[in-house]
Amino acid sequence: MAISCFADLLDEARAQSEPQRLLFVFTRAELPDHPSEEQRRRFEQGEGGVLTPVVCVDKAPEALSDMAALVAESRETGAEWDIVFVAALAGPSAEAKAEQHLNRMVESLKMGNVASFLAFDRQGEAVSIG
Repeated sequence: MAISCFADLLDEARAQSEPQRLLFVFTRAELPDHPSEEQRRRFEQGEGGVLTPVVCVDKAPEALSDMAALVAESRETGAEWDIVFVAALAGPSAEAKAEQHLNRMVESLKMGNVASFLAFDRQGEAVSIG
């Protein structure tokens, strides 16, 4: 199944035979350190920049209803975000391993490695980063 929106992700995760845990890393678009004038101009036009992790959490697919609920829940943290990256863990021990995998996700995203993750905007639409 091609995942083009957050609802597709939830449907796919719920359809799996093994228990799933969804890992979320919320990121904010920012200017890089010491930006050039070109980087600054592009950023002000809504392009470019770097995605900085601000919050991470794991959830069972059954604990999520839709993207609007996830956005509302994220507001409670007080952290502003632009793109959320998602990965999944499967199996009965997924919840116990979630924190370790979230830490790896954060480090991977800090290094600019985004290809292994799904990315969604605040409206729940899949976005291509890179």
